[in-house]
Amino acid sequence: MNEEYQDIFTTTTCPTQQQLLDYVQGRLTADEQHEVELHLADCDMCSEAVEGLSAFKEKEKIPVWLRQMKWQMLRKLRTNKRRKNQISYFTELGIIVIVIMFILLAAFWTYHFVSNK
Repeated sequence: MNEEYQDIFTTTTCPTQQQLLDYVQGRLTADEQHEVELHLADCDMCSEAVEGLSAFKEKEKIPVWLRQMKWQMLRKLRTNKRRKNQISYFTELGIIVIVIMFILLAAFWTYHFVSNK
């Protein structure tokens, strides 16, 4: 996976995505569950994530849906990046064409004035 599209949970003290899923699905031990609950008391982002995950009725399908959403978002980000690169390419190309036209115009004027003397 491309380094610029890493998960936001990789560089924080927040529980991993899998830990939050296991918490919602009730798969954690009592100690692990307690640790996650302590973190949820202090972290609004993780609390919102758990609240959103808890709203799903078919909790066993959450990992599949998350994977699908992640790939859709990556595809959209790559498409947007390609579009920006294309715009940048055409802008640079336009500037180059204009510069070449000015050089040709300057050469024409120089030749015209030198040949008329």
